[in-house]
Amino acid sequence: MSAPVWERTLDVGTAEQTHALGAALGAELEAGDLLVLSGELGAGKTTFTQGLGEGLGVRPGIISPTFVLVRIHPNLPDGPRPGGPDLVHVDAYRLGSAAEIDDIDLENTMDTSVTVVEWGRDRVEHLSESRLEIELHRRLGGAAPQATTSQPTAQPGAAEPGGASEPAGLDFDTDDADEPRTVVFRGFGPRWAGPPAALGRFAAPAATPETD
Repeated sequence: MSAPVWERTLDVGTAEQTHALGAALGAELEAGDLLVLSGELGAGKTTFTQGLGEGLGVRPGIISPTFVLVRIHPNLPDGPRPGGPDLVHVDAYRLGSAAEIDDIDLENTMDTSVTVVEWGRDRVEHLSESRLEIELHRRLGGAAPQATTSQPTAQPGAAEPGGASEPAGLDFDTDDADEPRTVVFRGFGPRWAGPPAALGRFAAPAATPETD
């Protein structure tokens, strides 16, 4: 696998800041962009993607697409970016290979949409010569992010799309909404020859020091 052109790490203190970071990045994204999200359950992938959707100006209501592999959120004509790209939100948790990614025909929407794939590492690299990889890490106990994030093994007998109940591990959890997180960005290919401007502009508010 090719090495990234650059890497940038940011710390965020709350879910609101995670959302704001996604919104700042989303405002810069273009049709054809491919984003690959990684992070354990509860790391904030869906919260971040909700921010991306806000910045892109697409229809709200972004949730984890675990039981519906692909959700398309269309651009809003009266939103902040009328005529901009749609958002295609994919969860590859139960897809075990690039061949299974091909079966869901993402190439049909790649050119006109921003495609965000959760758990997409080692599955979607063939879809585009450029991609932006984003890792979200919970910082409970002060654990530092690892160099790579492992992918779960595809599980046999996965529920069919459109299952009646939501999965138990949706990323946005109000119980840890203010939990600090570390977000690692890596750019690959000519589209991401340098970091997006949003990363340079974004600065999470400093935490208020405790007093005795």
